[in-house]
Amino acid sequence: MPDSTPPHTPPAGTAQRPLQRWRRGGRQQQIDVVAEEVPLALRYNGAPFAVMMATPCDLEDFALGFSLSEGLIDAPAQLLSIEVHPQLEGIELQMTVTDDAPAAGLDPADGRLLPGRGGCGLCGTRQLEDVLRPLPPIRERRTYPPAALQRALAALAQHQPMNAVSGSIHAAAWADASGRIGWVREDVGRHNALDKLIGALHHNEHTIDGGLLLISSRASYEMVSKAVRAGASVLAAVSAPTALAIDLARGAGLCLVGFARESGFNVYTHPDRLQVDEPAG
Repeated sequence: MPDSTPPHTPPAGTAQRPLQRWRRGGRQQQIDVVAEEVPLALRYNGAPFAVMMATPCDLEDFALGFSLSEGLIDAPAQLLSIEVHPQLEGIELQMTVTDDAPAAGLDPADGRLLPGRGGCGLCGTRQLEDVLRPLPPIRERRTYPPAALQRALAALAQHQPMNAVSGSIHAAAWADASGRIGWVREDVGRHNALDKLIGALHHNEHTIDGGLLLISSRASYEMVSKAVRAGASVLAAVSAPTALAIDLARGAGLCLVGFARESGFNVYTHPDRLQVDEPAG
């Protein structure tokens, strides 16, 4: 819980709530800024697919990124429209896709219809084979100087306004080859933040493989899967990777970095993707 005084107007995706702060035997009434979390119901051509818990901002980016990373569309052009409908219980996202999009053939009897919690990327998957779908090999295997990654990591906190006031929001960021952060998306769910970032990059017609992906969370297998399907060459996580995430990253050609800090990091797969410039002789 941050000690700073909440702003008069909290950032989008956060809300103010009263609290009683206990310190050194004393109590004080204050107002805190906390993350918003609402149910998002996703429908494709009218068919229900999933209910996710997410932060209610950048929803168009989330709809596109989620559709791509979950294999519900093969290309952004297959997502014809996104309609956001606030309701009493939450928010409904109604997507219209082309007839040749995978989502057009959803079967409500076999779909992912259970609630998806903000921190979970598996909730609602009914078939084991849906969990470990084969990953395409990364085509563009670019290299980057370690200094670029360190520069991006040093600047990441400055691009997290929601987390700065609430302390409970994840972020996903894209930085160019020099380490300059270009896009950041925040959400109470780490998977949602990455989906929003992927959607934002596509909405801006920006190539993902020309830079680095940073996430403020651990690197689970699904975070690796989303990064690979998005076409990233490097994924750097502030926390630890899982064994399965490492195995998947190695097989797909993704450079996976864990415990990423400005002062140093661990490279678990494809360390050749981070090349130190040799001094001129």
